[in-house]
Amino acid sequence: MKIALCNEVLAGMSLEKQCEVAAALGYDGLEVAPFTLSDTPEKITSGEAARIRATIESFGLIVTGLHWLLVKPEGLSLTDPDAALRSRTLEVMSRLTGLCAELGGMVLVHGSPKQRQIPDGESHAVALARLQDGLARVAESAAANGVIYCIEPLSPHETSMLNTVAQAAEVVRTVDHPNLRTMIDCSAAGLSESESVPDLIDRWLPTGLIGHIQVNDPNRRGPGQGAMQFAPIFAALKRHRYAGAIGVEPFDYVPDGPGVAAFSAGYLKGLREALA
Repeated sequence: MKIALCNEVLAGMSLEKQCEVAAALGYDGLEVAPFTLSDTPEKITSGEAARIRATIESFGLIVTGLHWLLVKPEGLSLTDPDAALRSRTLEVMSRLTGLCAELGGMVLVHGSPKQRQIPDGESHAVALARLQDGLARVAESAAANGVIYCIEPLSPHETSMLNTVAQAAEVVRTVDHPNLRTMIDCSAAGLSESESVPDLIDRWLPTGLIGHIQVNDPNRRGPGQGAMQFAPIFAALKRHRYAGAIGVEPFDYVPDGPGVAAFSAGYLKGLREALA
């Protein structure tokens, strides 16, 4: 299992400094939020992507994937009634699958709650149909670029669309494309699920529908900074021989970005070593 730091935790630092800090703390890689690279990440050229990848790899890190995909450019939506806007959103999503591959990443995490809300005056069923249609199309782009696209279950505090792994898995099964999967975010799961995260792993990892794991506490801080116990989570991942990446994605940085990155790295490396 490779442990990656979601790079927006170190926002405000140059990419080179982010890599220096992450490498010094013992992370294996970065999980990159495209908006940290550019206000128009869909316009990053292959040459620019190659330079970004070379910078990251020069520190002994890899890009494990992309997340928080639709923050920039602003105004995107996969569920909006405006077909032209949905088409524009799909163009961005499709390009990001190519960017992920060019950076060496393997997985994209589609959280982006504001871009999948149910529009005022419309039904859940209509919005879900639009979301499924968009995911089916982007799965084709993911396949063409050799990456996996994951729709992320998020808590009801963030979105009314897909709050549990079971709901997201139903969408994945409906679309029925090998390059579309779902994932487990520990913070969201702790707020939305009736099962514990280890039980979710035991239930869903064998299905082949899980493409990624993100670790954070339901209090939105780093792993180990709240009540959730991560030793049983790591034990469940080991039990199922999970060999993918684990993304460290806190939202509440205590004491600050570098501080939570350091705490999380030490905590998780200790758990990984204990299970080795």
